[in-house]
Amino acid sequence: MAKEEDKFFKYLKTERDFSYYTLKSYKEDLTIFLRFLENKDLKEVTHLDIRRFLAYLRTKGDSKRTISRRLSCLRSFFKFLLREGSIKKNPTLAISGVKLDKPLPNFLSYQDVGSLLDREKKDDYISSRDMAILETFYSTGIRVSELVNLNILDIDYISGVVKVYGKGKKERIVPIGDKALKSIKLYLDKRLVLGYANKGGLFLNARGYRITERSVGRIIKKYALKAGINMDISPHTLRHTFATHLLDRGADLRSVQELLGHASLSTTQIYTHLTLEGLKRIYEKAHPRA
Repeated sequence: MAKEEDKFFKYLKTERDFSYYTLKSYKEDLTIFLRFLENKDLKEVTHLDIRRFLAYLRTKGDSKRTISRRLSCLRSFFKFLLREGSIKKNPTLAISGVKLDKPLPNFLSYQDVGSLLDREKKDDYISSRDMAILETFYSTGIRVSELVNLNILDIDYISGVVKVYGKGKKERIVPIGDKALKSIKLYLDKRLVLGYANKGGLFLNARGYRITERSVGRIIKKYALKAGINMDISPHTLRHTFATHLLDRGADLRSVQELLGHASLSTTQIYTHLTLEGLKRIYEKAHPRA
């Protein structure tokens, strides 16, 4: 079935627009499953084989999140095989999902954000680019994958919005603040001097090519260290911070869902746990017998 596997990953890449890292993880998941089957024909796989596989993963110590991802891979794989006519029945349909514990995401305090963004700034190309990246993250709450794919023409300075291409190539419009726009303009001025003005991508590396997600992660860690932030910080931390601060200042959950590009409100609801203190303050101020 190696041919079917190749067709499956080609489908995920071209039709489903899966990222490089998701494809890499799915290839690992499928390899582990096929090794577990010991050359059993995929046409003969039943829901009992899937359950035994999940039990095997628990026995070898895989986390719930990893098991959930491996199951998602198998669901997609067998659904694809069914669509292609390679199997007659999808054995994953009788399998319940893995219930995940929802950890509260890390986020920065208002003071931490001030330490990160409101400090003396250098005037060179790299420093201005890095500051524009940090300001854009905190101002928009977009994913790192969305940030590195931004183009210069996606920024509307007059309306104060940015066009973002999210998961599944879904397009959404996100507001962007004045401080972020000023940082982007300053960065582009510095870029112009280096002759990178005609490049389509917004954020480029030192050689003039579109910056990578890994490089953005390193940039954020570097500036967090300089700001004295004692936390393992990542691009996702700034996304969490964006959402938490909006909710803490009174934004409604549905609006934050739209801004983050979440397909389901349940995904956004994790942030409500982080704003309990804010809700308590509102209650104590508004309720006559609090």
